Amino acid sequence: MKRHVIVTGGNRGIGAAIVEDLLAEGYRVSICSRTRTEFVDSIERNPEFSDRCYWAACTVGESEEIVAFVAEAVRRAGEYALYGLINNAGVAQAGILATFPDVESERILRTNLLGAIQMARAFCRHTLKGESGGRIINISSIIGTRGYNGMAAYSASKAGLDGLTRALARELGRRKITVNSVAPGYVETEMSSILTTEQLAQIVNRTPLGRLATERDVAAVVRFLLSDAGGFVTGQTILVDGGISC
Repeated sequence: MKRHVIVTGGNRGIGAAIVEDLLAEGYRVSICSRTRTEFVDSIERNPEFSDRCYWAACTVGESEEIVAFVAEAVRRAGEYALYGLINNAGVAQAGILATFPDVESERILRTNLLGAIQMARAFCRHTLKGESGGRIINISSIIGTRGYNGMAAYSASKAGLDGLTRALARELGRRKITVNSVAPGYVETEMSSILTTEQLAQIVNRTPLGRLATERDVAAVVRFLLSDAGGFVTGQTILVDGGISC
């Protein structure tokens, strides 16, 4: 079966690494993000990938935009059956809760959690029409289970993703759709730029493997969960954190 995977926030960081990895594995990939980046341009210029990649602007957290994006992605995919959804789009903002603006909390929760729920709903409305099953993978965070000073809203959004994972795994299991979370530790991406040099050094010192995670570390676990080898794994939150949570 020719497989089609949707990746939200696939224009940079972890999302871009996942997109590159999946295209190399032969998947068709549809990407949505708020803005277009040089990474998207480079993929569309690559003759090996251009006919298996579709990008469109979409604000994750806006239901009508999500429904329209998924419908168009499915239409363009042709013989590639919709198989996977990677809920990767996310925003972060640090700040002590007592002075943290409500508008920022709402933005984080809308993008990171509500957007994932809306995208999963749109995905299910297409995949449940068939019998071939599929995969939903939510990119969570170690912060969702451990918390971190100044990141209450972000932590809540990622903890919510893990709860969504467990509930949907039960709901969709009989339809051969697995649902899992991948929870990176602290990753060398733009997201980690909200932490100071001293904070990052402390994190590295506490990590048994002695480094931050890379985008490739996360993409490798996503690849496994999408594969046939990962077909009996569902309802799990898989930490990719170098052992810091031990």
